[in-house]
Amino acid sequence: MAYYETIFIVRQDLSEKQVEALTNDYTKILADNGAKIARTEQWGLRTLAYRIRKNRKGHYVMMHIDGSSDAVLEMERHMGLSEDLLRYMTVRMDELPTEPSVMMRKSSYDDNKHDYNKGAVA
Repeated sequence: MAYYETIFIVRQDLSEKQVEALTNDYTKILADNGAKIARTEQWGLRTLAYRIRKNRKGHYVMMHIDGSSDAVLEMERHMGLSEDLLRYMTVRMDELPTEPSVMMRKSSYDDNKHDYNKGAVA
């Protein structure tokens, strides 16, 4: 078995529940083909760098997969048929990360709040 990371972007007009249902559909496809989902992270509605099919925002979802390439190819086949997806990308990994992704970590900027009138606040 190999390790994969898949990130996909869903249209902005779908609700969180619809995004979860879409994620569950892809999880089921992977499970039916013998793959395991190590982690799923929903990054929420984020602004895109450029417009994709007239959308300025999209719901981002990341999945870490432990499975065969056939399972991933079947999931990608279904992703290609979906009109709700704007983009998707799958990358093979040497090992699955054990800590949350950079998008889910609390930023160091939040820890160092600035009051620009007084300088940095400790």
